[in-house]
Amino acid sequence: MVNQRTFSLGEARIGFRGRIAALDANRAGPGLEPAELERRLIELGFVEGATVELLHQGLFGRDPIAVRVAEGTIALRRREAMAIMVEAGAETEVPA
Repeated sequence: MVNQRTFSLGEARIGFRGRIAALDANRAGPGLEPAELERRLIELGFVEGATVELLHQGLFGRDPIAVRVAEGTIALRRREAMAIMVEAGAETEVPA
């Protein structure tokens, strides 16, 4: 599941493009129970193999973020995005 080009969507920068590798709700910050967060993310379209692009982030604290998943645009808190493991496309810079 994890390689050097796999990281959390919560760590990504504006312009990131890639694919969802896995969900790991235990990586999210405080809030929903892991099982509930995973269920909600799946309902929103965050499923393995789906394409994602980070479009926008809030001015203060870089939160929330706007993410395009497949054909839809969804706003997420960065702590929730930490549960979404992504693989960067060849043209995308991987965060350090």
